[in-house]
Amino acid sequence: MLRTILFTAVLAIAFFVVDEYYSASWLHPKWKILLGFFLSVSFLTHRLVTTGLQGDRERFVPMYMASTVARLILGLAFIGFFLFQQVDQRRAFVFNFLVLYICYTGFEIWALTRNLRRDS
Repeated sequence: MLRTILFTAVLAIAFFVVDEYYSASWLHPKWKILLGFFLSVSFLTHRLVTTGLQGDRERFVPMYMASTVARLILGLAFIGFFLFQQVDQRRAFVFNFLVLYICYTGFEIWALTRNLRRDS
């Protein structure tokens, strides 16, 4: 979980620098909410995968699949809520969401495969 927090901190620093010093039209003003959402979903994913790795190893695959489905459903609900609330700059918001979704998914797959190699 510490790696996820550090990854989020690096992204937050990068977004802050871009927001403060450049006028990037692709960066949505609600980037802090997006990072908070992905940090919380990553925490949920981490807890489900950790639960799957403890004790009976046969529970790992269902827990990993549950975390993937939970991330997808929570992401769709999150996007749907903000689009329903008439958020400004919809394209930038959806673009930022998709980029962060891909970044966090890739990071978590990398972290998971790293842990699985060590545990096998």
